[in-house]
Amino acid sequence: MDLSISVLELLGVLFSGGGLLCSLATTLMSTWRIQTTNLLSTENIEWGLWETCVIREMLECKPYDTLLGLSSDIKLARIFMCTALGVGILGLLLAIPGLRLVNGCSRRQLEDLSCKRALKATAGVLCLIAGILVLIPVSYIAHTTVEQFFDESLPELAPRWELGDALFCGWTGGLFYLVAGTLLLISCLQLQKLDSNRPVHVSLVPVKPEPHFVRTKSEYV
Repeated sequence: MDLSISVLELLGVLFSGGGLLCSLATTLMSTWRIQTTNLLSTENIEWGLWETCVIREMLECKPYDTLLGLSSDIKLARIFMCTALGVGILGLLLAIPGLRLVNGCSRRQLEDLSCKRALKATAGVLCLIAGILVLIPVSYIAHTTVEQFFDESLPELAPRWELGDALFCGWTGGLFYLVAGTLLLISCLQLQKLDSNRPVHVSLVPVKPEPHFVRTKSEYV
């Protein structure tokens, strides 16, 4: 068993798990945007996908009461992040049995390797899709936040939204997913090359000797 392929597989699974944890934390965190008022520096407002929090002497959070009254960026971010979580979980579940260290698929070696290669390839594609789904809402929210922060039409003393910790956590999770998908696909390519260079065992079939006929004297006439 090639050691480099096993290392790529394990790193792909680890990065996939890290991306899943980061994306889950990003979805639940309420610090997608933060706002600090210049008049009262002890009051901070945090904006998340599921609730808004105000920090004075203690943290007070209020979930959103209605779904129809939410802004379009919150709705889209919820859809993208929840979809990314589902795709990421499915990719991780397929990547684990695709490891060469895990016995499964079938008893025959060639069929087992082809099955594991298919599982890892599917998991790699799903990780890439999950990474893109995470990066889209995080980058969009960051873009709109930066645009509003540098909006010249707002007064200088007006409170402005800034980038929260959840965005950086989301970027990390998206990159983890992309790295995991790339590693899993590279391990599939190397495993395919290893299988193509492996000699094929051809079973020898015993050949029965042909019956020897003895001609009689009448056959020569």
